[in-house]
This record gives sequence, structure tokens and C-alpha cells, in this order.
Amino acid sequence: MLSLDSNETHQDEETTSENESDDYPRIPIHMDEPKEWTYTMRRHMQEVIPGLYLGPYSAASRSKLQSLLEHGITHIVCVRQDIEANFIKPNFPDKFKYLVLNIADTATENIIQHFQKVKTFIDDGLNSGGQVLVHGNAGISRSAALVLAYVMETYGLSQTRAYAMVQQRRFCINPNEGFMVQLKEYEPIYQAQKTLRNGQQSSVKQRSKRTIHQMDTERTEERCDEMDS
Repeated sequence: MLSLDSNETHQDEETTSENESDDYPRIPIHMDEPKEWTYTMRRHMQEVIPGLYLGPYSAASRSKLQSLLEHGITHIVCVRQDIEANFIKPNFPDKFKYLVLNIADTATENIIQHFQKVKTFIDDGLNSGGQVLVHGNAGISRSAALVLAYVMETYGLSQTRAYAMVQQRRFCINPNEGFMVQLKEYEPIYQAQKTLRNGQQSSVKQRSKRTIHQMDTERTEERCDEMDS
């Protein structure tokens, strides 16, 4: 299991503290609790944060409909490559909402382009009261990278911290080297995007305040004009 040295842990604690002040949600306590792991568990999905599951295609196969329903799954991210489309596919389009992504498990594949789309899809599922499963073929590389990016951006975490936390829930995750590089590159990207969004929201609020002030001033001026007349 991936371990963090004391310096990295201290830095991440500081980062988490700062991020909490920036309106990031608190990290679920159970994410830091190691989950006892056995080899056979890799064939099943695990809940990595409340409502978000990560697992292999076998967790979403035609024989697992009852299990998906019992877990309350409503949304599924299905990750596959073109050559896998014949055996990795949405099996229950009438039961669940699917996001199907064409991603190869190679170090040169551009996976970062999918991060925002996946985050929007997961957020829509969770915000509607649903549960979301993200799967590829084995639930180890591609799907794990997508979940890591989501956890990073949602909780304001570094790649290292997010990896350690998700691995506590699904020990077998192992995104390829290219995906890990892109996850590292994603840190300043999502942070800059959040800063930009916060700046835009602040600007809108300021404009709204100015508009209200202008309306009050205009009303006052109108009343003064009426009294003068």
C-alpha cells in the first residue's frame, strides 16, 4: 500500500486545511481507514467515497444487475477501447444512465481531456441522489485515473494524497505511468479553474451590489426631484 512520508503528510494536511477555507468539502473520515484487502476483491467494485464506486467490468456485467440495484447504482461510466467494444459495453441502458468513453490503456493516451466530462457526470449522479460506478476492464488503470482526478478536484488534493486515499478502498489500483504524469499535471489546472470560477462569482456579486446601490441612488434622486417640483 502506498505510504506517505511525514513531510508529505504534513504538507497535505496544510493543503487540506487551506482548501477547506476555499470551500472544498470535508474529506469523508472513512477514506483514511484502511480496508482489509483480499485478492478476490479486485473482481468486485468498492465504494471509494460516499456514492462513488470503482471496479472492473465484471461488476457491471449482465449477471450483476441485482447487485447494481442493491447498491443503488444509477449512473455508470464505462471505459473501453475500440477493440474492447464487443465485450465491454453498457448492458442495461434502460436501467442506468451511461457515459461511455473510448480510452486506451497506454502511456501516450490523452486521458486528461476526459476529466471534466467525468466530473460533471459523477456530480450529476450524486447530486440527484444516485450512486455512480466507474469501471474499465479491470478497474485498475483507466477507470482508477478518472476516479483519482475526480477525488483530487472535489476535495482539493494532490495526486499523491488522492492516490493514497483511493488505494485504501481499492488496493489494486495502478494507473499507467502516462496517466500518473497527467494526474500530476492536473493539480495546477483544476486549482486555476477553481480560482477563475471564484473570481467570476465574486465579480458577479460585486456587480449585483453595485446595481442595487445604483437603483437605491436613482430612487433617492427621483424622490428629490419630485420634492423640488
